[in-house]
Amino acid sequence: MLSFLLLIALASAHQIHFSNGTSGAEEWSRKYGEQIDLPFTGPLSFSHLPYSKCLDSPSTLFDIAILGLPFDTGVSYRPGARFGPFAIRSGSRRQREAGGYTLAWGLNPYESGSRVLDCGDVPVSPFDNALAIDQMEVAYSTLLGRDVARNDSIENSLTMALAKDGKEHPKIISLGGDHTIVLPILRSLHKVYGPVSVIHFDAHLDTWAIPPEGMTEQSRVTHGTFFFLAAEEHLMTNTSIHAGIRCKLGGMEDIVNDVAVGFELISADDIDDLGVPEIIRRIRERVGNSAVYLSLDIDVIDPGLAPGTGTPEAGGWTTREVKRILRGLAGLNFVGADVVEVAPAYDHAEVTSIVAADIIHDLLSLMLSVDRSLPARVAK
Repeated sequence: MLSFLLLIALASAHQIHFSNGTSGAEEWSRKYGEQIDLPFTGPLSFSHLPYSKCLDSPSTLFDIAILGLPFDTGVSYRPGARFGPFAIRSGSRRQREAGGYTLAWGLNPYESGSRVLDCGDVPVSPFDNALAIDQMEVAYSTLLGRDVARNDSIENSLTMALAKDGKEHPKIISLGGDHTIVLPILRSLHKVYGPVSVIHFDAHLDTWAIPPEGMTEQSRVTHGTFFFLAAEEHLMTNTSIHAGIRCKLGGMEDIVNDVAVGFELISADDIDDLGVPEIIRRIRERVGNSAVYLSLDIDVIDPGLAPGTGTPEAGGWTTREVKRILRGLAGLNFVGADVVEVAPAYDHAEVTSIVAADIIHDLLSLMLSVDRSLPARVAK
């Protein structure tokens, strides 16, 4: 009898440990708990966020969307930024909601009560730039027109009052793509907010006017002319500002044109002469209480620290300096943001992709911080 009972026990143990049925799944849960993706496993979404093809799901709501715009046929030098959204997501793998608290910000942006969702990439044409620009504008406008997921508006947010319809609209953080993507974005934002002020981190002005002689209308749209075109279309205020500029110019006429487009300029060298707190003060003073769009070209950072970009310029800011300036901008009325020009073909060991992903985390903190005293605190 004892031998018979022993055989039954052994058979039961065999079924638990080796069966392909539900008992095996239950055994995993009993012994190890929830199945969690490791930093180097699982589906590729930004910081392991929930992923949805939001354009195909009208009922999918969010407060902030991460949206890839894999467009790079507006470049003037090295292509490859169409792979930027993939690279930034890959660089974010060590980040996740559960470990999103940072000492620098003193908060975890994912604990704000807002829903942050990776909405995938906009399918853009690699053959027809005019079509691709329209696809990006339609996609951005579609998502910008959604209701927000949360029932209550973010405390102290003025974006409801700034919107033409008086409603709270979701915010979108875009993963470029070359810098041309900002033109369709500004067109979309204009429909909701009217002209917006732009904070532009970059090594280059991107306000160059292209002489129309011999040019088609579409050939005027590049990653170096889109702000000029945005000014032609009255998409921006005249209180926009560059930060980190250090490119070579054709002469002072480029600066005269830049001022006419609506920009004030902070050069890369100014960080040595003015210091970070003064740069923060000038940016905040320039844009004031207007609706603000923040566009960050990864080449604002020195290529020794972020080599994976299409038009590198020596003598840029450090990653730490850029992140420090971003913290000082908390409390402004941001209606959207991007990180562009990440081109992983020129990267090494994902250095640039990791930097870009970390800056995206800062942008989330920037948008979801409801502490209006934060700028004063982090400026110390």
